[in-house]
Amino acid sequence: MLLRAAIFSLVLGAASTLAAPSFAETRVPTSSAEVTLSFAPLVKEAAPAVVNIYAKRVVAVRESPFSGDPFFQNLFRDFGSARPQVQNSLGSGVILSPDGIVVSNYHVVGMATDIRVVLNDRREYTARVLLADEANDLAILQINEDVADMPHLALRNSDEVEVGDLVLAIGNPFGVGQTVSSGIVSGLARSGAAAGSGQGYFIQTDAPINPGNSGGALIDLTGQLIGVNTRILTRSGGSNGIGFAIPANLVAQFVAQAQAGNSRFEMPWAGAVGQPVDADIASSLGLDRPGGILISDLHPQSPFADAGIRPGDVILAVDGLPVTGGAEMIFRMAVAGLGAEAEMTGIFSGKEGVRRVALTAPPETPARAPLETQNTSAIPGLLLSNINPAVIAEFGLPLTARGVLVEDVGTIGRRAGLVPGDILVAINGAEVADTNGAAEALRQAQGRLRLDVQRGSRRLVMRFRL
Repeated sequence: MLLRAAIFSLVLGAASTLAAPSFAETRVPTSSAEVTLSFAPLVKEAAPAVVNIYAKRVVAVRESPFSGDPFFQNLFRDFGSARPQVQNSLGSGVILSPDGIVVSNYHVVGMATDIRVVLNDRREYTARVLLADEANDLAILQINEDVADMPHLALRNSDEVEVGDLVLAIGNPFGVGQTVSSGIVSGLARSGAAAGSGQGYFIQTDAPINPGNSGGALIDLTGQLIGVNTRILTRSGGSNGIGFAIPANLVAQFVAQAQAGNSRFEMPWAGAVGQPVDADIASSLGLDRPGGILISDLHPQSPFADAGIRPGDVILAVDGLPVTGGAEMIFRMAVAGLGAEAEMTGIFSGKEGVRRVALTAPPETPARAPLETQNTSAIPGLLLSNINPAVIAEFGLPLTARGVLVEDVGTIGRRAGLVPGDILVAINGAEVADTNGAAEALRQAQGRLRLDVQRGSRRLVMRFRL
């Protein structure tokens, strides 16, 4: 009995000895910082670089008594006189340099005629747009006044951001004034979920983002900018804890092109169509897991084709970073920048390998040769362009698009039912080769006119009596 008690005491003593280090870590706090966790020092450092942006734009509004009528509003779209109307927008922005380079969203300042930037200390400046891009919802501004000591934030490599990182969102929600909210990075590589259009590549956060936060800063705990807040995913109109920010690496490319004098953001052109590799495709290709992009079609002038990539090949990673969709691949190419090379890792002709793709803008070959039809034409006022890779990229046309693009329909074309983006495939049964041929065919049309038109995925035949 005594022996059993001695053994029990020894085991209990050993257990106490093993548990001792955890209690040894406990100590009395020695400073107020250890007593209270606060983001206040970080906010004091970062908040001065986040600004409020007030923008005005003048738009022509056509007031029609048939507006809202499900039938007559389409018949009388040009009824009534166009009147100028001032629209105001409120958002946020982030200063990125001492000389007043500011980033914001396109939907805040796009097409604005008057832009005011208001700092946290109430200083106000006018600004102008250097570069703006609607598809990526980014705009780079320059403060007009001569400044050299503006508070600003440094850009962090957003590829280093991980799910679970603590972040702060700073902006001006609902116009109530500068507001800070906290959260974590709750997702990466979110493509299209915020916009509902399939475009874009975002960092997802649960830090509350509301209207007015657009263009504001998403920062890490070092005070560096990891993203620009752009929008939320909501059904009620309020913040439901699913916000999206444009990664800082893409912002850096916008700044570089703006400082180089570009007025329009130039994206590298892939000239390729692909689909995500799901479980069924992975099984058919003999892959051990889903992932990557299966290339299904290539334009003859595609840089992918020049690098030896063919339909049926699978792209698994770009510059060592895995990709799972087209938006993610294009994003990786965009942050690498024009003039660089992207290293594509994948399966080519059934074998694992690497291909280096030159990142170039879509070529203007053949020349788009814009031409406007004259009054002697069957449909005057049409602005026509030859279809080339640059036109395909600009208007989001299929890679297989052939013919002549209608860039602007004019008054007569609109009444005839044409819309910008239509492709003239044939006129009166004759295939359309270029803008000169299309304009001549429209000029010679007598009595009757037949247009074969490609609109998106639909093929239309439009007939008119002249």
